[in-house]
Amino acid sequence: MLSRRTPFRDYLMILVGAILVSIASKNIYDPAGLVTGGVGGLAIIIKRLTNVPLWVSNTIINIPLFIGGYFVKGWKFLKRTLFATILVSLALILLPDINLIPDQDFFLASVFGGILMGVGSGLVFVAMATTGGTDLLAAIIQSRLRHVNLAEIMQVLDSLIVILGIGMFGVFRSMYAIVSIYIFSRISSNIIDGMHFAKVAYIISRKSDQIADKIIHELDRGVTGIPARGMYSGRDAMMLYCVVSNREAALVQDLVRAVDPEAFVIISDVREVHGEGFTWKKQYGKTFD
Repeated sequence: MLSRRTPFRDYLMILVGAILVSIASKNIYDPAGLVTGGVGGLAIIIKRLTNVPLWVSNTIINIPLFIGGYFVKGWKFLKRTLFATILVSLALILLPDINLIPDQDFFLASVFGGILMGVGSGLVFVAMATTGGTDLLAAIIQSRLRHVNLAEIMQVLDSLIVILGIGMFGVFRSMYAIVSIYIFSRISSNIIDGMHFAKVAYIISRKSDQIADKIIHELDRGVTGIPARGMYSGRDAMMLYCVVSNREAALVQDLVRAVDPEAFVIISDVREVHGEGFTWKKQYGKTFD
């Protein structure tokens, strides 16, 4: 199957994602003074002003957002976000206070931090949760603006927080922060969308029945036969239409070649698939436990 979603898999993704987000915030952004938005960015500003630890600010700021999220998104969505937020706070406490990017290399900090933050947030989003903060605020907004990608909403919110950080850390570091936000938003968006990618195979062969039988029984995929006609030869044919996962695309080609080496095969990308055997993209809070 393209995606077998289970609570264990989702919570494991949240765990890994929360750790990556925490590493990016505590061990890269904070030492470099890069305010990349979100509650993490606000926490960095607060720490520089008051010396309050990151985990304390992260916890306090999230309280009103969780109250609002409960009424808008419901408990099923919120309990995963609560789990992710607690993990982030714990990781901020337990992670050693070291700088992974020494020598004030702001470019490397913005790129590597953006990669870690993007992968971490993307994993959490795919698991139908957020890490709290502006992630949660973005999810609340996205419930009203479903045509807008969650990562794009976060990019706007994070940019507003970066503006607040200009006065604290200066324009120079803020420009690097913006670079990191762009990298983070692109990576997280690609992870979110990539979980729904698939391939569609168009197969034209004189042995379409044999090929269809093998796809159905060996790959456990459905196949649709579409009557077609070769306009040059004038011959009637049966074109097979089959949607498979990215991993199975190569298997389809091998299977077709084994049955009919002269078959005409087209493999194309599918951005999103809904239906039996594939992931249904349902609303947050109404899909999984």
